[in-house]
Amino acid sequence: MSGDGYRVGVLGATGLVGSTILGLLTERDFPVAELVPFASERSAGKTLEWNGSVLECRVPSEETIQGFDLVLSSAGGAVSAEWAPKFVAAGTTIVDNTSHWRMHDDVPLVVAEVNPEALEGHHGIVANPNCSTMQMMVALKPLYDEAGIKRLVVSTYQAVSGTGKAAIDELNEQAHAILHGQEARASIYPHQIAFNVLPQAGSFPAGDDHTDEERKLINETRKILGDQEIRVSATCVRVPVATGHSEAVNVETREPLSPERARELLAAAPGVTVVDDPAAGRYPMAIDAAGKDDVFVGRIRRDPGNESAIDLFVVSDNLRKGAATNAVQVAELLIERDLLGKRD
Repeated sequence: MSGDGYRVGVLGATGLVGSTILGLLTERDFPVAELVPFASERSAGKTLEWNGSVLECRVPSEETIQGFDLVLSSAGGAVSAEWAPKFVAAGTTIVDNTSHWRMHDDVPLVVAEVNPEALEGHHGIVANPNCSTMQMMVALKPLYDEAGIKRLVVSTYQAVSGTGKAAIDELNEQAHAILHGQEARASIYPHQIAFNVLPQAGSFPAGDDHTDEERKLINETRKILGDQEIRVSATCVRVPVATGHSEAVNVETREPLSPERARELLAAAPGVTVVDDPAAGRYPMAIDAAGKDDVFVGRIRRDPGNESAIDLFVVSDNLRKGAATNAVQVAELLIERDLLGKRD
């Protein structure tokens, strides 16, 4: 700790999630004494405005990574694999938003409202879940605590911002081209995304008929809830939406749970807003969730084909709660629990 706050680094500061983290540190009045943005060599020397100051982006090196209390990382798995251990060796606690560390047994995978107790065992690195897993966990934790979960069937409708700024640009360019009678060219995704739906979010690892996004939902759900018995079926879909992931979730519980009781539990849950009056056209939508930190839940109803299951529709801003907000919340919890810089 230095001065009246902490020396904080943001790794991947020029990306969509990194820039969102920068804004949230100000919004949430995080105790920052000094902020250092880190970026790749191609962004070295680039300046960013933050909280009334102009900051110059640095490239990680053995010299530049010294002396940090906290680093919030969102620079891609390869960068995190190389630099997170080096930051930790230099005495830093790192909250990592990449996929690299999530399934490591000695790295806690934390959703602030769901399993903050997992922070107690950290060794310097704390992982943020995948954005789709994140919002689903916030919605499912109160139901899990009440009735247990036997099986989940999840279909996601994932916004292009989950792929990065280039995907947003491509969606806009394709839409403009189509509306003006021109050819829509695809480079970010295998096919045109504008006015289309792709039954593939993520990539297919060799020999696997599920995408890596689908495997993340399956494996991260079990790790976060600490329950390897939960059966999860996932289909991850990319849709022509800029920001905000949506999910249709079928939840089969171990104990009886009525839709009415589920609605009560969700209405009282931290980080959840229930929007559930479908006859009046009130249900969660991506355009309403964009720019907000809560997870929105609606269409809560009994599965007519399974008396032990209920259906939910879950929506959240994938850049905020799905990534940046949770990272900052985890950092706040580390400070609150006096765990910043402490290792088990």
